[in-house]
Amino acid sequence: MNEDKASRYHRLKRRAHVAAAVLSGLLLVALIGSGTATWLRDRAVALSHLGSDAAAPWLAVAAYVVALFLLAEALTLPVSAYRGFLLDRRYGLGRQTWAQWLRDAARASAIGLILALGAAEVVYWTLRAWPAWWWAPASAALALATALMAYAAPVVLLPLFFHFTPLERDSLRERLLGLARRAGTRVLGVYEWRLGDRTRAANAALVGLGATRRIVVSDTLLAEYSDDEIEVVLAHELAHHVHGDIRSMIVADAVLTALALVACHAALVVAGPRLGLQSMADLAGLPLLLLVAGLVSFLTMPLANAWSRRHERRADRYALDLTANPDAFISAMTRLGAQNLADDHPSRLVEWLFHSHPPLPQRIHAAREWGNRGAVASP
Repeated sequence: MNEDKASRYHRLKRRAHVAAAVLSGLLLVALIGSGTATWLRDRAVALSHLGSDAAAPWLAVAAYVVALFLLAEALTLPVSAYRGFLLDRRYGLGRQTWAQWLRDAARASAIGLILALGAAEVVYWTLRAWPAWWWAPASAALALATALMAYAAPVVLLPLFFHFTPLERDSLRERLLGLARRAGTRVLGVYEWRLGDRTRAANAALVGLGATRRIVVSDTLLAEYSDDEIEVVLAHELAHHVHGDIRSMIVADAVLTALALVACHAALVVAGPRLGLQSMADLAGLPLLLLVAGLVSFLTMPLANAWSRRHERRADRYALDLTANPDAFISAMTRLGAQNLADDHPSRLVEWLFHSHPPLPQRIHAAREWGNRGAVASP
């Protein structure tokens, strides 16, 4: 196979991603098929008595989720290390040491566990309270949590991993704030995003919602890109807020979550008695719920990616309309693609399954066409 460096990198990344998903799925199947799910439930319920005869359901859920989470993390840790550390180092993107990567991985796992605990407590509380239609209030609660996380991420989650400081380049800061004003988007400020100690990749984003919305520009982007290039990259990010893509994403996520929970309800009704589950809220059914939800996520991923690629194309057009600078757009995309090892020529199947953005040559071609139309329209 005659592959370039970027194609090999992404092929190996995809394989590792699929391997982690398969391992997680096999773990869930093994727990269900071997009876271990029931054994774990019994241990979790025993732990939840707190020295009394009555069990504390919330504590049983917590004990079960912690055990399941730790099993999955231990099983997939080698693949995660290969995908998140070794591959990036081998292909010249990663700059972290093992100690730094392990520290970040531990933080991410701790946050993941907290979120998993919260989601499981909500799901099992609704299962106990409304076993016939639990999926409706559970979907609403999880959708609200997603919206709150999007709002709080810049001030709660991101600072746990990255360092942000107000951008000191006055001219660029004012230029980006002026760009936001022209787009009709209120932002809290412009911040430098310390990314260079972790990776050589460059990035910029508009993060948060409402009062937490802010522009962040990585130090790797600031170091090597012109103000024109940075402006057009941020114009693309502004487009997602102008078009309401963040809100649309939250709504779409809520719909997919509801679909997954309806499928989970059907699985509990059909397979629960055969698996020996004592009730809809039996903790031994959690591996089944996770397996069904994962399957729904996999089956809907191509549709979600196609929807995302459509929004990305629209954001590119908006960035060109707002800045009227196709040359800066093309140079920025070309340099970012090379620096970040973008997969320029994925197969149609790979694009359909895995890519949330259009391939870079398509984006550059569209920018050239935009520029040509502008040149023809000029007197």
